[in-house]
Amino acid sequence: MIERPTAAAHRMVAEVVKEGDLAVDATAGNGHDTLFLAGLVGESGRVLAFDVQEAAILSTRKRVSDAGVESRVELRHESHGKLLERVGRGGASAVMFNLGYLPGGDHAVTTEVGESSKAVVQGLFALKPGGVMTIVCYTGHPGGAEEAAVVVMGLERILEEGTAGAFALVVGEPSRDKAPFLVVVRKEG
Repeated sequence: MIERPTAAAHRMVAEVVKEGDLAVDATAGNGHDTLFLAGLVGESGRVLAFDVQEAAILSTRKRVSDAGVESRVELRHESHGKLLERVGRGGASAVMFNLGYLPGGDHAVTTEVGESSKAVVQGLFALKPGGVMTIVCYTGHPGGAEEAAVVVMGLERILEEGTAGAFALVVGEPSRDKAPFLVVVRKEG
């Protein structure tokens, strides 16, 4: 059985994030990754979750409140393009992205290639040594394949140049046409 990209992302992040860490959910959506990260960072840690959609912020707030972990989560109703400004260089153990649209929301409202590319680059600089960034790319919606291609090519270029430091990049392959796939970046050191 093939592991779902979101499950693989959770597994890889769980290997890195510890009690007291700062973790980032760059696309809060319905709050699944935010809640997952809040469990990993524990009571002394912090999760910063971004989303431009009010519905996503409300859904995430309810999910973390129902779980009793709202005190360790900071919700930002703004673009993930502000990630580095909010986190700072080398501050995060993990940065998670799920590109595409809000499940259960308006499928016409999606992450945008320009903002996503900018935020992913910022995610590189926000990672501390040993940190991991996961990006689940959804290609089945209009603009999704382009966004995924631009993000992957941008990462490859930056990592090749070495301007962001030493990283390992793994790009997954979709299991079928228009299937989501996972990109993983690990900061060495």
